[in-house]
Amino acid sequence: MQWETVIGLEIHAQLTTQSKIFSGSATTFGAEPNTQASLVDLGMPGTLPVLNEEAVRMACKFGLAIDAEIAEQNIFARKNYFYPDLPKGYQTSQFEHPIVGKGHLDVTLDDGTVKRIGITRAHLEEDAGKSLHEDFHGMTGIDLNRAGTPLLEIVSEPDIRSAKEAVAYVKAIHALVRYLGICDGNMAEGSLRCDCNVSVRPKGQEAFGTRAEIKNVNSFRFIEKAINHEIQRQIELIEDGGKVVQETRLYDPNKDETRSMRGKEEANDYRYFPCPDLLPVVIERSFLDDVRASLPELPPQKRERFQNEFGLSTYDASVLSASREVADYFEAVFKACGDAKLAANWVMVELSSLLNKEGLEIDQSPVSAEQLGGMILRIKDNTISGKIAKMVFEAMAAGEGSADEIIEKKGLKQVTDSGAIEAMLDEVLAANAAQVEQYRASDEAKRGKMFGFFVGQAMKASKGKANPGQVNDLLKKKLED
Repeated sequence: MQWETVIGLEIHAQLTTQSKIFSGSATTFGAEPNTQASLVDLGMPGTLPVLNEEAVRMACKFGLAIDAEIAEQNIFARKNYFYPDLPKGYQTSQFEHPIVGKGHLDVTLDDGTVKRIGITRAHLEEDAGKSLHEDFHGMTGIDLNRAGTPLLEIVSEPDIRSAKEAVAYVKAIHALVRYLGICDGNMAEGSLRCDCNVSVRPKGQEAFGTRAEIKNVNSFRFIEKAINHEIQRQIELIEDGGKVVQETRLYDPNKDETRSMRGKEEANDYRYFPCPDLLPVVIERSFLDDVRASLPELPPQKRERFQNEFGLSTYDASVLSASREVADYFEAVFKACGDAKLAANWVMVELSSLLNKEGLEIDQSPVSAEQLGGMILRIKDNTISGKIAKMVFEAMAAGEGSADEIIEKKGLKQVTDSGAIEAMLDEVLAANAAQVEQYRASDEAKRGKMFGFFVGQAMKASKGKANPGQVNDLLKKKLED
């Protein structure tokens, strides 16, 4: 039997506000346990929550960016459940009246096609605390620093049909929230995490199968692996005569498997009711107009501009616009050198390789955009060759100064004097007289292969400093003569 996968994702994006959603407590990551939890966060008697306006502004930013309906009036509700790291016994969230309604996001897949994935809603809520299971002699410690941190929960329609599509969608959301400046997207710190709802059904069947939820997956790689494992588990279970149970599961990356955590609750299990301590939130038109005016250029518009303005390919434009920081770096390099194609190549290849090797983000690059642009100028004016440029780039990365300083200090200036190049070529040909005779006696096909040998010898003799174009032209002329 052929099976079809149906996937819906719930992404929790931690908003980059300075304080929590209902209190003035700080949201700094990594503080000592329980040093950033106020009486409001703990729900102590007599305390009242006060809504953080910046969290509302950020939610509206996201809603406008996905072309969604923004609710003129939205209501906070209490989601009731017991867990040790939930000090109030309920989570303040939004249920029937979320701030962001139906929207969509266009996602570019690996084959270059674009798929539109519907977004059901995005609502504001507070995060819970964190249970710590290490170094407590068999007991569990509770850190409530995270309790009350503002989250935007983004719920997709069940439009995703494979693990790769799911990853492409999460990457698109990740890029979008970082472009908007509403979430830092640091998945290792839990700033962006994903719940994956997975089900399978016979191909052609319209009704959905029973879904299982994989909770709190925090990397692109694990999202793909967890979904693929769950798909296989469900298919094998059904084909062996079993039934998929609606439940919440956890993914274990060490064993590459999902395991049952608890039965999946329905909405009525949480006994939602409007929060009596918070008034309905009314979004005024003027507030929304201000938010709309503050929106930056978003990835799809930037990608299109890079193609139209700089003549970049669809692939290059997609890679360079995927991250706001990379896009800004590329544009700064272009501003310094005026050559979009060379700038794109150096950012995507040499710089990317350096950052990957060192485990750095682009805003930690040891080579500034201005430095890289300055080096590309020296390639364009034939001061250095592309091969020498790689040596200069490595020296810049090691902190040895600007391209001009390194070229001067190391004597790397390209030889462009025709007379000097000719004299060097004469020496190369004289030292390889037998190969010259062989070249001249060969047919056109064999000559092509042998020509590369002479070029290599010439560049070796010049220590890579001779202008490659001039070497090719003058060498061809001498061999033909």
